[in-house]
Amino acid sequence: MDVFGVDIGGSGIKGAPVDLTRGELAGERFKVLTPQPSTPDTVAARVKEVVDHFGWSGPVGVTFPGVVVRGTTRTAANVDKHWIGTDAEALLGERLGAPVTVLNDADAAGLAEITYGAGRGRKGTVIVLTFGTGIGSAVFTAGRLVPNTELGHLELNGHDAETRASSRAKEDGDLTWPRWARRVQRYLAHVERLFSPELFVIGGGVSRKADKFLPLIEGISAEVVPAQLENTAGIVGAAMAASAARSVPASAV
Repeated sequence: MDVFGVDIGGSGIKGAPVDLTRGELAGERFKVLTPQPSTPDTVAARVKEVVDHFGWSGPVGVTFPGVVVRGTTRTAANVDKHWIGTDAEALLGERLGAPVTVLNDADAAGLAEITYGAGRGRKGTVIVLTFGTGIGSAVFTAGRLVPNTELGHLELNGHDAETRASSRAKEDGDLTWPRWARRVQRYLAHVERLFSPELFVIGGGVSRKADKFLPLIEGISAEVVPAQLENTAGIVGAAMAASAARSVPASAV
C-alpha cells in the first residue's frame, strides 16, 4: 500500500509516494525550494506542486517544522510567523482536494526510525534528533511518541540550542567538522542529563555524513547512531501518519 508523504523544511519541500510495507519511497522524491517568505499560502502552493508532480490523488501526510496540535500549527521557528494558529490540515486539504494529516517534522522522522530504522525494537527511551535548518526532536518511551517536544529550543550556554548546533549553524559559521562535533556533543550531553535515553538517533540531511562527525563525539553514555532512513524519514513518517489517520492498512504500521 502506497501513501503520499510531504516533508516541509525551512529550505526545501520534498515528497514522494511511500511503500509502507517496506518503509521506503516508492519513487524518486521530488523537491522544490521553500518559498520566501514562507507564508501558509505560498508554502501550500509548493506542496501542491510536489503532489501534482506525481499526479497523486488520495490521502497525503505532511510534516511541519513546528508544534502541531490537532492539525493546527502553534509555532513557526523556521518559517513565516503567519503559520502560528493556522489550521494547516484544512488549508492544505482544500488546496490539494484530498484528506491531509499534518504533524511535527521530527515526530514524523522519529516514527519512521522507530518503526523501520535505527530505533526499531528498542523499548527504552529513544530520542531521534534531526539536524537541519533547526534541530528537531522526537522522544519515545516504550515505543510511544511524546509529541512536539521541540528540544532544539533548549537553552544551551545562553543560546537557543539550534542556533549553535544545527546544520545551518555549521554552514553559516563555516565550522569544521571537529568544531561542529564539539557543539553537537555539548548539546547531546545536555539532553542526556534531562532524559537519560538509552539511544540517540541522529537524522536530517547531515546523517548522510555521519562518519565525519559521530566518531568525534565523546562522553555520551547513551548509544549514538545515525538514522537509517537518513533524510527520507520525514516523508516516510508523514505517509505513516496519513495511513493511521485514515486506517489505511499497512503491514508494518
